[in-house]
Amino acid sequence: MKPGKKDKKTYLRFTPEELAFLQDNTWQMADSFGLDRRIDNLSGKRAAGFYSWDLESLQDVAESARSGVPVEQHEMIDGLLQKIIAAGD
Repeated sequence: MKPGKKDKKTYLRFTPEELAFLQDNTWQMADSFGLDRRIDNLSGKRAAGFYSWDLESLQDVAESARSGVPVEQHEMIDGLLQKIIAAGD
């Protein structure tokens, strides 16, 4: 999807733990037109820009992956989800 004139980019910076989690789950982002590659290339040193459809995909990935991870990671995933939802508003 190509951004239009009124589409705004939201910038997010992920913690190393959040970034590692997202990078481990990039296989779920195959339908996102390059989002998987962008997440794989992130180093976590600076904020990355995402459009609304990118944030929706990240939210879906985090929600679906939450059921398959140990309970210890649920708090980190909940924080990641809150960050993504807040950026989308």
